[in-house]
Amino acid sequence: MSRPIFAVICLGLLSVAAQAAVGTAPFVPNRAHYHRCLADSSANPAAALADAENWIKAGGGVPAEHCAALSLVNLKRYSEAGARLDRIASGRAILDVQFRIALYDQAGNAWLLAGEGAKAVQSLTGALTLSAGDPDLFTDMARAQAMVRNWHEVVLDLNAALQLSPRRADLLVLRASARRALKQYVEARADIDNALKLKPGDSDALVESGLLRKQVGDLGGARRDFEAALKGASAETAAEAREHLDALKP
Repeated sequence: MSRPIFAVICLGLLSVAAQAAVGTAPFVPNRAHYHRCLADSSANPAAALADAENWIKAGGGVPAEHCAALSLVNLKRYSEAGARLDRIASGRAILDVQFRIALYDQAGNAWLLAGEGAKAVQSLTGALTLSAGDPDLFTDMARAQAMVRNWHEVVLDLNAALQLSPRRADLLVLRASARRALKQYVEARADIDNALKLKPGDSDALVESGLLRKQVGDLGGARRDFEAALKGASAETAAEAREHLDALKP
């Protein structure tokens, strides 16, 4: 499979819901310090990490550990962040269940950024054990399974995500990519066509369409798809489309 499926993770790594859960949790002894540290973990992660480590020594507990982990993510020390987030999520502290789910999900994404697909699967299994009703968790799990090339599992996870959120073109494109890896070309084409019905002209769907056409030997069709993908594409997708176009040149 020439197009990898990776997780996209925001630098903040904390959803509004997770922030609300943390903000009201009884384990936060110094809420203002915690929120300041979280903000600094993105704006100045080195300083935030030093602050968090000192706070941990002073008994800051889960909030301090969490701030340290997010600072590590922003410092691109992904393996350390993943291990730390897993440790918090599986620890004995009394945590709001939504916060615990968010921690496991954050850990999974950190492991993905570290290129550790198997560890990401373990973390995301923890999240899905607590909540099987979130399409984004299934999507993250699909990306983790893709990293270790468990394509059948990728399809199953995306089936679950699409059952919860059937009108998401991005999920159809991801499933088409996995089905292409499995050489399920008819099913992959159906996913791409449905994605383009939901989101006409979508550049990611067009790139995936081009890759599918190339794989089945339709080089002219692949070229047209890659050229169409350049219109309105993000910089990353445009670069990918150009790379594939160049590869088609004799």
